Amino acid sequence: MTPQSPPVETVEMHPQRWGDPDAASDLPASALGLVELAFGRHETPAVLGAAPPPVALADDLLDGLRAVMGAEHVLTDDATRALRTRGKSTPDLLRARAGDLTDAPDAVVRPGGHDDVVALLAWASEHRVAVVPFGGGTCVTGGLAARRDGFAGLVNLDLVRMKRLLALDEVSMTATLEPGLRGPEVEALLGAHGLTLGHFPQSYEHASVGGFAATRSSGQSSAGYGRFDAMVVGLTAATPTGTLELGSAPASAAGPDLRQLLLGSEGAFGVLTSVTVRVRRAPEETTYEGWRWPSFAAGSDAMRALAQEGLLPTVLRLSDEDETALNLADPSSIGASDDPGCLMVVGHEGTPAQVAARRAAVSERLTALGGTPLGPEPGQRWVEGRFHAPYLRDALLDHGVLVETMETATFWSQRERLHAEVRAALRATLGDGALVLCHVSHVYETGCSLYFTVAAPQGEDPLARWAAAKAAASDAILAAGATITHHHAVGTDHLPWFAREVGDVGVRVLRAVKAELDPAGILNPGVLVP
Repeated sequence: MTPQSPPVETVEMHPQRWGDPDAASDLPASALGLVELAFGRHETPAVLGAAPPPVALADDLLDGLRAVMGAEHVLTDDATRALRTRGKSTPDLLRARAGDLTDAPDAVVRPGGHDDVVALLAWASEHRVAVVPFGGGTCVTGGLAARRDGFAGLVNLDLVRMKRLLALDEVSMTATLEPGLRGPEVEALLGAHGLTLGHFPQSYEHASVGGFAATRSSGQSSAGYGRFDAMVVGLTAATPTGTLELGSAPASAAGPDLRQLLLGSEGAFGVLTSVTVRVRRAPEETTYEGWRWPSFAAGSDAMRALAQEGLLPTVLRLSDEDETALNLADPSSIGASDDPGCLMVVGHEGTPAQVAARRAAVSERLTALGGTPLGPEPGQRWVEGRFHAPYLRDALLDHGVLVETMETATFWSQRERLHAEVRAALRATLGDGALVLCHVSHVYETGCSLYFTVAAPQGEDPLARWAAAKAAASDAILAAGATITHHHAVGTDHLPWFAREVGDVGVRVLRAVKAELDPAGILNPGVLVP
C-alpha cells in the first residue's frame, strides 16, 4: 500500500500545563469551596515568560547538525526548546511553572524517516552529543530529562514528522505505524479501513505510538485489547551501532525475543522507527455501565473471578472506598451518598451479538458474586471524563494543591497488603490531611495493577514534599513484593527502585546491552539503565 498520513492534526501541549490549552478550565465554584475546605486557600500561579538557557551546543556542531538533517529541521528558538523540555509529571510541571527550564535541549531535530535517524545517531555518537527521543511528551517519570554532563550538548529527537501508516495487512490483521503518530491519528487512519488499535491510555489524545512501545503502555481497554507490548508483532529500531529489524512471524522459538529489549527501553537502547501491531475490527456497538460493591476486597475478588474464568469485558476498573466517595475526576459527585461502596466500571465492545452475549454472561456472574448493577449512567460518566483528569490536576495546582499519581502491580494474593501499605506510607509522609485514592486499573488471571492518586497541600517546597512521599511509597511497593511500575515506565524517577527490583545481575545485563547498542552512551543518558 501507499503510505498514508493522518487526516487529523493534533494540538501542541502547553509547556507548563497538560494537553490542549483551549481545553483547560478552572474549578467550578462548588468544587473550589470544597478544595479550600480540605486544603486551605492558596493561589500558586505559574511564572510567565520564562526562557530556556542559551544554546550550549557549539556553532560548528550546530552547522554540522544542519548539514546532516537539513537546516529547516534543526530548531533552536526558545519557544520550540521550551515545548520539548521534560514531560508532564507533577514534578516536571512544578519546575516549569516556577520558570525552571534548565533541562531544555540545545536543539530540536525533526527527522523524516529511518535513514535520518540513523544519520543523526551516527553524528551524535561521533561528537558525543546526548539525544532524547521525543514522541508526545506525556512521560510522567522523568524519562525526558536526560543527563547532559560529560556531553558536548543535548538534542531532542522530535518524531513529529514520522507519522504515517506504512503498511496494512487485512488478512493477518496487522498495521505498520511510524512512531510519531498520536493516538487519535492512529484511530483515524485505521478507522478509514474499519479497524481499531484499541489502545486508549489516559494520555491517548497526546501520546505517540513510539511512546506506547518504549514504555510498555497499557490502555484503559486493556481487559479486552491487551497491553500495547502484547499488540506488537514486529519493529524496526535505529541504534548507534546499526539497525534492528525484528518480528518475522506471530510467534517464534528462535532464541530470546529481542523485540522485548526495545519494548520498554525508553529510548536508551535505540530509536523505534516503525512498529507493526495487531489490529482489530472497529466495534459496531459499545456499552458501559456501573456496578456497586460493598467493599474494595469484594469488588477485587469479583474481578479476579472474571479474569480467571475467561469472562473479561473490554473495560474493567474498580475504585476503592475513598476514590468512589471523593472522585477527583468529578468533584460534583462529592458527598453524593453516605455509603457509596466501591464503584466498578464495566464496558463491552464488539458486534451487537457479541456485546449482548458477553454482557449477559458477565452480569450474571457479577450478580452472583454480590454486585449491584447501577445502570449505564456511571459508566457513561467515566467515558465522558476519562481524558479530563490531567486538566483537573492543573486547576488544583493553580490553587495550591499537590496532585500526583503512581501505579504498581502485584499478584492477587498480595493485593490487599499492597493497597494498605502504600496508602499508609503516603499518608504517613504527607500528613493526615492528605487524600490517597486508588483503583484497580488493569487485570490479569494472576494479578492486577493498582493506580494511586494523591492530593495534599503543596507546602513551602512541593518538590521535596512529593519526593519524600514517592520514596516512602516506592519502598513500600518493593517491600510488598510488587513492581515499581506497571505502565508508567522507569525514567529517572524510578531508577533506584528499578535497580533493586532487577538485582545486581539484572543491572549488569542492562549495562551490557547499553554498551553494545550505544557504546558512546548518547541515547537518553541517565534514563532506565542504573
